[in-house]
Amino acid sequence: MARRRQIFEGKAKVLFEGPEPGTLVQYFKDDASAFKNMKTGTITGKGVLNNRISEYLMTRLGDVGVPTHFMRRLNMREQLVREVEIIPVEVVVRNISAGSLAKRFGVAEGTPLPRSIVEYCYKSNELDDPMVSEEHITAFGWATPQELDEIMSLALRVNDFLSGLFLGIGIRLVDFRLEFGRLWEDDQMRIVLADEISPDSCRLWDIKTNEKMDKDRFRRDLGKVEEAYQEVARRLGILPEGGPRDMKGPEVMQ
Repeated sequence: MARRRQIFEGKAKVLFEGPEPGTLVQYFKDDASAFKNMKTGTITGKGVLNNRISEYLMTRLGDVGVPTHFMRRLNMREQLVREVEIIPVEVVVRNISAGSLAKRFGVAEGTPLPRSIVEYCYKSNELDDPMVSEEHITAFGWATPQELDEIMSLALRVNDFLSGLFLGIGIRLVDFRLEFGRLWEDDQMRIVLADEISPDSCRLWDIKTNEKMDKDRFRRDLGKVEEAYQEVARRLGILPEGGPRDMKGPEVMQ
């Protein structure tokens, strides 16, 4: 497929104009960042693995009725997605105390929460993605109360399904981040799951050892980051043959 005009570049992905109206090509990079971009680096093969992992999880979620922007994988680093109007709110679902929640409330990391907790952050690099309440979201018009209800319902459905899926391969889903968007079809609008689901956006711990299998290995300088991503893909049964071979990056058309 011919390279197309670049629409947006984020920390881990690049979006290009798609081959048809209403579509985008989502390219997965090996770049990694943490601590509000204070720490940056490269995780070799991450883009290949995250493309495959996100494809698999988005497809499985679609099979159980969760609407997503995913259409199909194009190659090792790219997938075709529907163009959506991103809602500027990150949704964080937490099942076990870890990361910022453990620090904020003094709850020991690894403590199971009484129930799944859903938190919201306003998507703004300039403001360091501050945590917000439902009141902020509706008052500032980022989403309507009805949209927020749908987002909450979808987030909990995703949590239920993924928790069971990962449990079946010996992985505990500690917490994860989701993004949602508005998909317009004719005059109809619906909320769909967007962005990606991968070890970049999830905390994944081995059930037996509590070994971290996600980007925390990069954040905390634990080493064997590439191996952790590969192990998640291996357990899901989708590790590319010969491992995550690299690909030349995309060429941008001016």
